[in-house]
Amino acid sequence: MAGKKKAVPKQRRRGVPDKTLKGPLSLEEATPAESEALRETQPAKDFPIVGIGASAGGLEALELFLKHVPQNCGMAFIIVQHLDPTHKGMMVELLMRSTPMPVCQVRDRMAVEADRVYVIPPNKDLSILRGVLH
Repeated sequence: MAGKKKAVPKQRRRGVPDKTLKGPLSLEEATPAESEALRETQPAKDFPIVGIGASAGGLEALELFLKHVPQNCGMAFIIVQHLDPTHKGMMVELLMRSTPMPVCQVRDRMAVEADRVYVIPPNKDLSILRGVLH
């Protein structure tokens, strides 16, 4: 067998799409239904995501912080506050008074966007993967 080279299988690199897959590879090429699925699997555009943790008494500090953040700062803010899980969360309504940025409560599989504030729902755990909240 001298002189013959062994065929070595090509290895796929992580993050490199397989050319045999069908469908769009970017949001620009996608139909509306496909773009929603892509948003859930593609990383968000590059921008800082700031995680802020606070205890039950941290509302005043959060309000003061958000009052001083410019509306178009190019960052996303995810707020995780320790609260009694049996109480209805009013954090979204309270923080909306402090910033012109949209403030919303996190829903599962919500894509993170810049210039927004996200608040953990009561009695939930929160994680982020590839720019999507879970």
